[in-house]
Amino acid sequence: MRSDVTHFKCRIEDGIAHLALDRPERKNPLTFDSYAELRDWFRDLRHDDTVGAVVFGPNGGNFSSGGDVHDIIGPLTKMNMKDLLAFTRMTGDLVKAMIGCGKPVIAAVDGVCAGAGAIIAMAADLRVATPEARVAFLFNRVGLAGCDMGACAILPRIIGQGRAAELLYLGRSMSAEEGAAWGFFNRVVPQDALMGTAQDMAARIAAGPGFANMMTKTMLAQEWSMSLEQAIEAEAQAQAICMQGQDFHRAYHAFVAREKPVFEGN
Repeated sequence: MRSDVTHFKCRIEDGIAHLALDRPERKNPLTFDSYAELRDWFRDLRHDDTVGAVVFGPNGGNFSSGGDVHDIIGPLTKMNMKDLLAFTRMTGDLVKAMIGCGKPVIAAVDGVCAGAGAIIAMAADLRVATPEARVAFLFNRVGLAGCDMGACAILPRIIGQGRAAELLYLGRSMSAEEGAAWGFFNRVVPQDALMGTAQDMAARIAAGPGFANMMTKTMLAQEWSMSLEQAIEAEAQAQAICMQGQDFHRAYHAFVAREKPVFEGN
């Protein structure tokens, strides 16, 4: 997997990719280029089995302030409908790429996490935060609808319809305490423990059965639109496929030998 990216930070070590936006002096806003490069990076990740998990973290005490006012918002006000739609589809493609990348993504949130930054955290599989984290889906505050990059589909599934509606209509910040109580954050930890906590979660995932983790992520996404009957059948098929994998056999033989299984992702 490529780590020689241009518009965000990327470090790959021990099967874990560490990502962060890289403009800390401006609270890490997104630009046209960083949107596109992140989208392409997550698309490529699906085909790389050397990475087992992703940690998307903060930089300089903040996660992301969302779309850059000067580099994105200003130019958008001068675009025609065709170009505007191309942009909004591109931003949505980033979320689709994250969901479809086949690897669990952990968002480690500190400080400002707003707009598209909040969407990136939302699109992750797991979220940890510091008490200083403030998440705001602030599209309403800039004259736009809250239905951005899948927010109206995904956010209610995480925190509930009423709570999502409150955040999307008011554009107010969700505190770390609220985020934990509402189920947005899996846990809230002190600032100096944030990256260690995310790293530990990622390491445990990366050491697990990679193919099976991919299947879990796939089914978590696909079962949104299934009936219960369809979901149960789809899971039966998915599990039967995993039972043909060598990791399943490795786990069995390790259990019999009273050893810890060493998974190889196949």
